Amino acid sequence: MDLIYKESDMDKHIKWTKNNIPKRNSKECIEFLSREEVGKARKFHESFDQYTVTPLADLENLADHIGVKGVYLKDESYRFGLNAFKVLGGSFAMGKYLASKLGRDISELGYRELTSDKVREELGDITFATATDGNHGRGVAWTANKLKQKSVVYMPKGSSLTRLENIRAEGAEASITDVNYDDAVRIATDYANANNGVVVQDTAWEGYEEIPAWIMQGYGTMALEAIDQLKSKEIEKPTHIFLQAGVGSLAGAVQGVFASIYGEECPTTVIVEANLADCLYKSAKLGNGDMEFVGGDMQTIMAGLACGEPNTIGWEVLKNHSAAFVSCPDWVAANGMRILGNPLKDDDHVVSGESGAVTTGLLFEIMTNPEYAQLKEDLKLDENSRVLLFSTEGDTDPDIYKKIVWQGAHTK
Repeated sequence: MDLIYKESDMDKHIKWTKNNIPKRNSKECIEFLSREEVGKARKFHESFDQYTVTPLADLENLADHIGVKGVYLKDESYRFGLNAFKVLGGSFAMGKYLASKLGRDISELGYRELTSDKVREELGDITFATATDGNHGRGVAWTANKLKQKSVVYMPKGSSLTRLENIRAEGAEASITDVNYDDAVRIATDYANANNGVVVQDTAWEGYEEIPAWIMQGYGTMALEAIDQLKSKEIEKPTHIFLQAGVGSLAGAVQGVFASIYGEECPTTVIVEANLADCLYKSAKLGNGDMEFVGGDMQTIMAGLACGEPNTIGWEVLKNHSAAFVSCPDWVAANGMRILGNPLKDDDHVVSGESGAVTTGLLFEIMTNPEYAQLKEDLKLDENSRVLLFSTEGDTDPDIYKKIVWQGAHTK
């Protein structure tokens, strides 16, 4: 299905709110994202033959052009050959689950141990079920295949056929439903419950928080890599981090790692959502710490962010530690894709997908458009700012990528 939507009847303005929610349990909510705990995930990922540290692009000329000291972008299109970061979370959660069944700590088990004949015989056959817009499901399918287990994947209405086939190519039983993402999660959960399977989902709700917490720890590998890469450039830490959010698992994970490591000196963190699925922005606007859901089809080009119900664990981290929440229309992501795909001379070229590029598009707009001068001032973005971004996916649907970057779909 073609995911190029018209925005003529949509609000094309960026909206934002500062985080004025009273802080409660700010230290307790990030304990599971300590360097020690997330270090176990990184060690697990390093046990796979396919593991390499993904690049950190230094966009020096872009930084100079928009008036900041530095822009550094983690390019996750290289992650495990899957063109997206999501496999970090699903793989670690699946490893943790198998370790728990064996009565062992994940720090004792790597890829080779988990796929050995002895362990496979002890574990038996396990089915992992999940819902996805594409990237998470592909990561779960890839990991299940590597661990010699089964996976079943459900995708929401309007999902890309290319992404569906990529998931099936990893050995999963996968299909596109006629419901939105959050309802697809419920379908996956019902399937797992009826078939003695295991739900591997990066959204959390009451009674289902352990596996989402493991997934968030898995995403932390990316944050630890970025910290090390910045230090190799003699940068102790960024001043700002922009993080895209769907349910808030990625954003909460990276925010939590940085808050755990840097404490009161944590960088100013901005949470960025698609305006058709801005449940975190709407929750932040309430100002009391409660969550607000978004319903409907949520047909944004940012398919990876088209989630209307926040992860309860991620929300605890974000409401206690993030500085601001921003709601962006599709043109912001499209512009970010074009900026990264057509860099200024000598800057690294980055192929970034719709969900991966929205933070770049937002940073550019804040720094260059007088309409958002107040947001720029609120965030204290200036010539001394060093901004860390995460391009969470590459061109996971090449046809859509070309329509946006080559043919100019979704201009302001």
